[in-house]
Amino acid sequence: MIHNYEEALLEHIDSMVETATDDELFASGYLRGHISLAAADCEVEGINDLDVFRQRVVSSLKENANELSPTDQAIVGSLWETLQANVN
Repeated sequence: MIHNYEEALLEHIDSMVETATDDELFASGYLRGHISLAAADCEVEGINDLDVFRQRVVSSLKENANELSPTDQAIVGSLWETLQANVN
């Protein structure tokens, strides 16, 4: 279940490339790593709950917030929310 959701998220990110702004391209690349890491961690631990997966992405973003400026954090957070709303 998480694998399919991860694929759908990444496909949505890929579909944005031609029309995305520079900020969206940055945020999508940054998010891609956090999404893949959370999915891999869930797989290793045998977790299939999408809510746990989503929370792991959010936790990863929060734990690494010092890597980004507040503006970039907002852009990444906004894209994460948009992805969740558009990918079922």
